[in-house]
Parts: sequence; C-alpha cells; structure tokens
Amino acid sequence: MTLRRTLALAALVVASAPGAALGADVRMVALEVPVERSSGAEGALPARPAPLAFDMVGLHWRGPGEVSFRTARDPGVWSAWKPARPEGEDLPDSASGEGGATAGWKLGNPYWTGRARWIQYRLAGRVTRLRAFFLTAAAAAAPPPAARAATATARPARPAIVRRAQWNADESIVRDAPSYAERLRLAVVHHTAGTNSYTKAQSAGIVRGIQRYHVVANGLDDIGYNFLVDRYGQIFEGRAGGTDRNVIGAHAKGFNTGSVGVAVLGTYGSTTVSSAGRAAVERLLAWRLDVAHVDPVSALTAISYGNERYEAGTAVRLRAISGHRDTGYTTCPGTKLYGQLGAIARTAATIGLPKLYAPKASGGLGGPVRFTARLSGSRPWLVTVRDGSGATVAEGGGSGTAVDWTWDSSSAPLDRYTYVISSGAEVRPARGVVPGPPPLAVTNVRVSPSVLTPNGDGVSERTRVSFTVTARATVGVSVRAAGSPVRTLLARKERPPGRFSVTWDGTAGGAPVAEGRYAVRITAARGSETRTVSRALVVDRSLGWLTLSREALSPNGDRRGKAIAFGFELTRSADVRVRVYRGDRRVATLVRAGLPAGMHAGTWNGLLDGDAVADGVYTLRVHATTSLGTRSLDRRFAVDTLRPVVRIRSARLVGGGTRVRIALSEAARVRVWYGTGDWRDGSMVTVDRPAGRSRVWRRAAAGIVRVVARDAAGNRSRAALADVAAG
Repeated sequence: MTLRRTLALAALVVASAPGAALGADVRMVALEVPVERSSGAEGALPARPAPLAFDMVGLHWRGPGEVSFRTARDPGVWSAWKPARPEGEDLPDSASGEGGATAGWKLGNPYWTGRARWIQYRLAGRVTRLRAFFLTAAAAAAPPPAARAATATARPARPAIVRRAQWNADESIVRDAPSYAERLRLAVVHHTAGTNSYTKAQSAGIVRGIQRYHVVANGLDDIGYNFLVDRYGQIFEGRAGGTDRNVIGAHAKGFNTGSVGVAVLGTYGSTTVSSAGRAAVERLLAWRLDVAHVDPVSALTAISYGNERYEAGTAVRLRAISGHRDTGYTTCPGTKLYGQLGAIARTAATIGLPKLYAPKASGGLGGPVRFTARLSGSRPWLVTVRDGSGATVAEGGGSGTAVDWTWDSSSAPLDRYTYVISSGAEVRPARGVVPGPPPLAVTNVRVSPSVLTPNGDGVSERTRVSFTVTARATVGVSVRAAGSPVRTLLARKERPPGRFSVTWDGTAGGAPVAEGRYAVRITAARGSETRTVSRALVVDRSLGWLTLSREALSPNGDRRGKAIAFGFELTRSADVRVRVYRGDRRVATLVRAGLPAGMHAGTWNGLLDGDAVADGVYTLRVHATTSLGTRSLDRRFAVDTLRPVVRIRSARLVGGGTRVRIALSEAARVRVWYGTGDWRDGSMVTVDRPAGRSRVWRRAAAGIVRVVARDAAGNRSRAALADVAAG
C-alpha cells in the first residue's frame, strides 16, 4: 500500500459536535495500517508519519498476536517501545452488551504520548489487521471546582470534583443512559497508559481524549472510568450518572457491577504516584466509600461476571480497595501504585471518622425484619422505620459498635416502608427500603413415608407431611381421594411464615380408610395470591407382620441354630419374592411365587450348595407386588458360626454368697453352676451378659463353679471351671 493511499484512509475522521462546550477541541482520525496478512509477518513495520500531529494514540488489531509501538516528534528521536494493550480488561462486562460493535478486535488503551508526528509499529505473532486512532486535544485548564464543605450530617465531605461540564465532556457522543448497581461494594484502582509528563492544563484534554477513544473507537457507552485523578490532585468526574450513585462503569471486565473505577492519569510501574495525586485518591475513596457505607480496609467475596482470568460465577476474594490486577490478567495499576493501595486504604479509613459500615435489612415485611450495621467506634445508635406517608411506625436503639435490632412486622399492613440507621449528626446515616414480603410460596414439601401401611405391625403406621410457607397466609392441609376431601389435617387459618408439620394415621372419622391412592393437598392464600401443592400418597396394607424366629443363624453342623424361620401376612393375593441380601448383594432367593391372602412362612438353613455362607450381617427382604405397587419389608439377622469364649477371672466367697467375675468375647447367655465338692451337686443360675467383663453373684456358698456361654446363634462355648477362694 502506498503512502498516498495510507494517508487517504485518514478520511475516517471522527469530529465532535460544534461548540467548545461539547469538547470540539478533540479531534480523532482512524487509519488502516497495512500488514502482510498472507505471511503474518513479525517485527517492526516501516516508520511513517501520522495523518496529524497527535498527543494520544490507540490501536485495534485482529489476530492472536500482539502489537507495540513507539512515537517521535521528529524522525530519529524515538520513544521507548510501548505495548498497545497494557490493560486489556479495561472493558465492560460481557453480558452488558456494551462495546459489542468491536467484537473480534483486540482493543488497545488510549496512550498519552505527548506531542508526536511519527509512529512505528512492531508485531509479535500473527496480526491480520491493524488500525490506529490518533487524537489531539487543545490544552485548556478546567475551571477549578468548588469543594463541598463538611457539614454536620455528611462526613467525610465530598472532595472537589471537576464535573463533566467543566472538563467539556462531549455529551453528544454518549451512546446510552447510565446503568446502576443495587449497591456499591468496592473500588478498583487503575492507572491509564502513557507518559506522566503532562501539565495541569493538559489533564482535562487527556480526559476528553480518553472519553472519545472509549466511545468512538472502542464502542463503549461513555468513558469507562467513574473517576479520574491527575498527578496534580485534580479529580475528574468520569462516566455520567451521578458521582454519588452506583453507576456501572466499563473499567474492570467481570467486576464492573457494584464497583467504582478510579484511574490515575499516567503510568506507575516504576514511578511512584505524586503526593498530590495520592492524597486526592485517598480523599475521593474516603468520601465515595462512606457514601456506600463500605469500610475501606475490609474484604469481601465478589462473583465474577466472566473474564479471561475468572469465568462467570467464580467467587473471588477482594479488598474493598483493590487494584485492577486483582480482578484480571493485567499489571494495572502498576507495581508502584499497587504497592501503595494498603496504605491508601488505611488513610481513607481514618478520614472523616466516625463512620457507619455495612448496613443491612434482612427478613421481610410480614415477619421479623432485622437491621444490622457496624460503627467505627462505640456510639449510641437508632433505627427508625417509616411507612409510605413518612410516619414513624417503629424505632429501636442501643449503644456500642454493633447495630442489631429486629422489628416484628407481622401486624404491619402492606405498604412501602423505609428505614434510617443513624448515630448522631457526625455520622452519615444509612437509608434503605424495608424488604417487602417474600413472594407467597409453599416450598420444601415432604411426605414421609409416601406409602402408608397402617396394619398394626409398627411399620409405616403414620406419615408426616412437612412444608414451608414463605409469607403470612391462610394455610390448610387435607387428604383427598379422587378430588374429594377425606380428612383435614390442618384447618384453614391465617398463620405466620415458617415450617409446618402434621401427621396422618390412615383414618377418617375414627375408622381406617380403604386401601388406594390418595393426595395430600396444601393450600396457602394471601389476598389475591393462592398457592396449591399436592403430593401423592398410597395406603396399602397388602404386606405386614414380617417376623424372624431368631436374631442369628449358625449353620455349623452342631444342630443348634441351624435354621431361621420367617413369617409374613398378606391381606390380598400378591406376587411375592423373599430374598436374602448381604449389603446390596443378593445371596439367595427363598420364595418366588404368587401367593394368596393369609399367613405365610418359610425357613433358611444358611447353606448355599451345601456350604455355609460366610459370617456377617444379612437382610431378609420380602417384596409383595399388587395393583397398588410393590411393598417391601426387611429384617436383619446375623450368621455366626464361631463359638463364644468365656473366661473366669475370679471366684470368691463374698457377703454370704459366691461372686464370679467373668470375661466374654461376645454377648451371650451365661449359665453358672455352683457346687460344694463337685459342680454337679450344686445349683445353677442363668443370666444374659454383654461382651467384656461382668460378674454373677448368688447367695450360696460354693467350693467350685463351672461357667458355659451360648450366643444368639446357639453356639456353645467351652466350659470354664474354677475353685472358689475364701473372701
């Protein structure tokens, strides 16, 4: 492409609307820069003159590569190479739709170069298109803003701020009205790109250039930052919408909502911010965070709206005064300025004390509403609640650093209520709207069990219906069959919000209901709102009274405990399966047949293919399937083939009787024989004892004792003998 053709592309000139009040002194020219698209050439492109003398430049490009540049007032006297995109995430949140016209382009920052005429580009990696935006603005100092003096009702005072009209913001290029966050939670500190060598009179022109580049080149709705601060301590109002309102900017992609973006003009990687600039940032943040009742030295958890570092939904721990690098892949606000943020936050926290932090109203109208906050020092405090007419309806107060008071609004009529948390004239009061009643809903509904088997065997004789109603309402619960009411479980009555629980035993009018399918219906009504929730419930007495003849089985061939008998009752014919499980693994199927109504029984000997199953805990499970579904009953038992071990620890004559101390390997039934010369010529006692150490005492003098233990499976221990010692 020839130089003549290149300069011809300067026809992409964006001029502001006429009139100095609209920033007409800002001129921007867009220029398409030729690159070798076919080869994706790397390295420096030929130096070339810009289409106009410029003070600021920004670059856009396509492709995965990166671009840097250098500038010169005269050929041969070049600046250092500068990255075109040092702060790549000075952008709106992706879901906002702002800046969508530049999708697919990498957007460089507006870089203040000072007066220059020549530029050279250097490519790293593949760059398929390159576009440069050159800006120039006349140096004209903004009129000095009038500082707002501190008052008795708002501290710290609003610092002197150069308003948009004073720095000649071009309102004609603003694309859309501002958007607002519900609350402000943190500040994100930035530096802009470019040299720190600018005069106080040039600062307003730099701000105008940033606005034009952000809006016209990058497609933002307005300048991306909420405030800008120069090295002379001047504070400029950034994005329109109100300096004390929670305007959503386009400065920290993924974290714009609920943050205020403060940019310091210049670059602070190796240069320390000036004392005037730092003091201005401290005053600004002390005031702005106090308006939002945010403690400058606090921390919070923010949820990302999505960027290259933190995908949407990621919880990120941030400081109330964070640097841009905390929210994304960037070095912003420069190493030097970033290192000062902790001290800046501590200073901001001391400006304008006392302060009130983190006011919150939780709960909702129609129930308890809790008001909490924190004071920077111990002070008296007061919470005042007013109705829509402004009349005070409730007040509560106390003293200390913690504000905590609850208003019982259960009897308050529906209205819009506001609250004020105050602590004297020196503290900025917190104002808000009392949360309205939550939407009426019936939630967390549970019917357990969902199958009722009220047959007297102690299994599923009652069902419990539990649920939550979110707001005060008229609540009722009933059981219905085929749409008709069967029994009322909770009479319809106005009730407060909360958790409810009722039970049903399967009766109506004092008599058992018929087997079949039913529904539990829960209704809640408030004014014109009605919520109804139904849950299915089955009443089925088909299967019941499952019994086992013993707790343990011992298939070890000693003829004791060699089988376990089971029994169950059917009230109607059913397809029945009786199985044995160990854990989730099926071991044996004992019954698989259609059976009539009545009592049924069977046995199992604990053998599979002639071999005893392994010792352990087993479950006998009966499934009975009818037209109402499949019902199950379980009973657990043990298979135990090991004989218990009993040991006599001592046998003594004590208190006119014989005391025997024993040790058992497992719980067992113990028989103790007491004899004078031979154990067979005496008497016997039988007792149940747990595993471990225990004792048996009998009012009889004995000379010898014999002990035998038998466990629940019928396994018999070896006998233990001992002579009785004199006490």
